[in-house]
Amino acid sequence: MNALTAIRAAATKQLELTILMPCLNEAETLAVCIGKATAFLDKAGILGEVLIADNGSTDGSQEIAAQGGARVVPVAQKGYGAALLGGIAAARGRFIIMGDADDSYDFAALEAFVARLRDGADLVMGNRFQGGIESGAMPPLHRYLGNPVLSFVGRLFFRIKTGDFHCGLRGFNAESIRKLDLQTTGMEFASEMVVRSALAGLRIEEVPTTLKPDGRSRPPHLRTWRDGWRHLKFLLVYNPRWMFFIPGAALCGLGMLFAALLVFGPLRVIDNLSLDLNTFVAACFMIITGIQLITFGAISRYYAEITGILPRSRGSDWLTRTISTDRLAANAGICFAGGVLFFGYAVLRWAHLGFGPLNDSEIPRIVVLGLSLIVISFQAFFSAFLLGVLEIPVKRLKAGQPGGSGEAAATAEK
Repeated sequence: MNALTAIRAAATKQLELTILMPCLNEAETLAVCIGKATAFLDKAGILGEVLIADNGSTDGSQEIAAQGGARVVPVAQKGYGAALLGGIAAARGRFIIMGDADDSYDFAALEAFVARLRDGADLVMGNRFQGGIESGAMPPLHRYLGNPVLSFVGRLFFRIKTGDFHCGLRGFNAESIRKLDLQTTGMEFASEMVVRSALAGLRIEEVPTTLKPDGRSRPPHLRTWRDGWRHLKFLLVYNPRWMFFIPGAALCGLGMLFAALLVFGPLRVIDNLSLDLNTFVAACFMIITGIQLITFGAISRYYAEITGILPRSRGSDWLTRTISTDRLAANAGICFAGGVLFFGYAVLRWAHLGFGPLNDSEIPRIVVLGLSLIVISFQAFFSAFLLGVLEIPVKRLKAGQPGGSGEAAATAEK
């Protein structure tokens, strides 16, 4: 904060509540929403403001907002999240309640949000499934698949009890959310706010809210598959455990089970079904893929720890103490040596047979096992140096040397 900003902040009386609406060509419904929000502030006796974060409207929404008594903040960067970030930065209220300007949410009924915020909640989520969704207010695909599935994934990944991750009507403590330094600019901003709040240990509560059909004649800005994917991608990126560790452990465990059962010969399951070399090869591929995913997960969690993207945990602390480029490279060397020994033993056995036909499947099994260890060693070796590359900017930042000797050394190596 510079001196000029501090003077302006001191001159501005602290408001209790900002009702924030992102806006992009909402001329048909904006006046109604502003009227309901203003009426709520007057009825509840709350010192507040109605703030419109305009994202480049071309239909006269800015003039409508000004005529309705709202304050308008232009936000040049496009996107739902960008508009809200601009509005949050400009809000003067201690608390902020945000909602779409399409008249699908009732800004005249915000008492429950204000009560929870005054009681100390950092984030109060609306739940449309508890409060009621009127006919035609939400497409069936969103109501019965998209929202329930993504909300379930969010609860599973981050242990958040919120039942409606994507409700657009929510209230929060302005300072608490600003400290999170939210970054996403699209529709996935809704997920980021909830996830980052949970990771930061903020108090999250939920109140029922209603949803009715919006009052616009044009299609909504939301794009079902594109925005759904962006939400899912965000949830996966912020949870290396479910993105990498769990699928990797499942593949690795299943592959090791089949490999152990088949390493010494075929396994008859039923009279006309037996598992042999082909299944053993598939099991080794599962192990290779599983170990690679686990390695990616370890590197991702380690990087998230050292950069502060994710908070510390017992597991991440263990990773930061254990994982390093040197150790990964050393383990890769041990794995490579084991693979070469298996492969060499198989070649000697084949030479003993005069390099003739291999009627016994034992030697091919040893070859596959040796090659699998060699592939895993290469994966681990190059992953070790990927880890080293990721550490470079963090080490520079911690050392207070964004360029300097590190860049000189890199130039010398070239």
